[in-house]
This record gives sequence, structure tokens and C-alpha cells, in this order.
Amino acid sequence: MSTKSKLDSLKEMTLVVADTGDLDAIRRYQPTDATTNPSLLLQALELPAYQPLVKQAWQEAESSQSSIYDCFAALLACQLQQQVRGYVSVEVDARTSFDTQASVERARKLISKIQNAGGHPERILIKLAATWEGIEAAKVLEAEGIRCNLTLLFGFTQARACADAGVTLISPFVGRILDWYSAQNPEADFSGHQDPGVQSVQKIYRYYKERGYKTIVMGASFRNLGEIEALAGCDRLTIAPKLLAELETDSGPLPRQLAEDYPSQSKEAALTEAEFRLQLNADAMATEKLAEGIRKFIVDLEKLEKAIRQASSQA
Repeated sequence: MSTKSKLDSLKEMTLVVADTGDLDAIRRYQPTDATTNPSLLLQALELPAYQPLVKQAWQEAESSQSSIYDCFAALLACQLQQQVRGYVSVEVDARTSFDTQASVERARKLISKIQNAGGHPERILIKLAATWEGIEAAKVLEAEGIRCNLTLLFGFTQARACADAGVTLISPFVGRILDWYSAQNPEADFSGHQDPGVQSVQKIYRYYKERGYKTIVMGASFRNLGEIEALAGCDRLTIAPKLLAELETDSGPLPRQLAEDYPSQSKEAALTEAEFRLQLNADAMATEKLAEGIRKFIVDLEKLEKAIRQASSQA
């Protein structure tokens, strides 16, 4: 009799999402959803399977005078939708992270491109950075029926504002929170439930369930199996192929750590913009990691655009 893997056990209590644009990895681990961002798209660009998409994206961008990134991201989203039965998350250009209207317009264009390419907009989550402007953009988009995934989420204040805005899903970055605290306290033991990233997601999860928020909590950016195991039972977890492989080959027990049976609490008043900014500013970790994350996505997005131009000119 075969022994059940931790990946199989996790799938029984948590919806597993592949944190990759690699079609082969998605076929192997059979996640329900897939997530992408500029950094992952840049990695995917090196894969042979995507070379036809590169050429197609370039031609479309040239003919329609559209963003190269938008064209490539939309085409890749359609490919990923053929491999998963659930949502595919696609990121709005990070350069609009502090511009609500521009974020809304770029999100609408992405949805339109995905639909024109034969994709299914109802199975797309538009990813936006969890800035005040990004959250406000998500509020507008959700009202239009465009579901959103608020990413680069590091602090409880961001999570509260996302719930107030009625966004479909949030992606708290577990590993990057750990990175910050580890840099501040290199000798500290942050294993298992002592991991500050794990504690952050546990707090957000409990807050949402106690107050009846429907926003999905999807832990992201994991550094090790211990973080994943400590969040077993979370609504969703998006996991990179390397850690999916480790879960698949580990047949040890995996007990549930999070459940929905928390006592009901009344909802608090929605945060004002001033309250949001003041509370986020008071959280040095969240402030620094949010800014760093936006910068990194912009750098990778620009590298992606340059790589597509170079590949197309050599074709």
C-alpha cells in the first residue's frame, strides 16, 4: 500500500496553488490554481515552450501599440488556464502601484486581452500591490465583477483594508517577512510557529474568520516546509515547484493547524486613508518590504520587456 505524501495531505485541507509559470511543473503537481508575477514571467521566458508566445506577444504589442508585458502576461494566462481548473493570477504593471485610475485601466485591458485571446476572465485574479491606491483600485474592479488578488501584503493593516474593500483574495508574503526579521535578529530561532511570517498569516486568518470576511487568505513566498506545515488548513497556499517536490516526497504526518471554528466577533469600522497610512508607516517591516517588493517587480518587468524585444529582434 502506498503511503500518502504531505502534498496529498495538504490538498485535503488547503487549496494548493502553483507559484510558477512553468507548464511542466503545473502538469506534474496538478494544483487547482496558478499564480504569476513579473519575476516568475521573467523565469518562464527562458523555457522553450514559451518562445512562440514571445513572438506572438511582440507582434500584438507592435500592431496594437500595447504594453509588451500586458500582451505576454495575457497570452501566458490563457496557457495556464488550460492546465488548471481554478484561478490564474496575473499582475498589473507594478509601475501603477500608486495610481488608482491607472491600475484600474490596466486591469481592464488585461482582462480584455485575455478574453480576446480565448481565455476565461471569470477565472482570472488581477494582482495588485496592497498599497492604498492598489486596494482602492481593487474595490472598483470588484464592483465591476473583476476579481482581485492583493499581493505584496506584509502587514495586518493591509489585510484589514483589503477585507474592508471586499477583495476576493490576499497573498501575505510569509518568507519575505521572515527575511526581514532574520536580518534584524540573525541569532533568533524563527522555526515553525515562531516564524513571524507564519504568525502574521495566523493572525490575519483568525481575524477574517471571526468577523465573517469572505476574502480568501492565501499564504505565499515560502522559504521552507516548516512554514507550509504550520499553515496547513489555510484557505490556500501558493507554493514554488521546489517545495512542492519536497512535499511530494515526504510521507510524514501533516496535522491541520488552522480551522474556521473561531468565536464570532463584530466587524470594526473601515480604515480611513489617513489611518491606513499612519498604521502602515508605524510597521517598519511592512513599509520596507512593500517598497522593496514594488521596486523588484518593476526591475524584473523592465528586464522582461527588454528580453522580449531582444528575442523578437533576433527571430
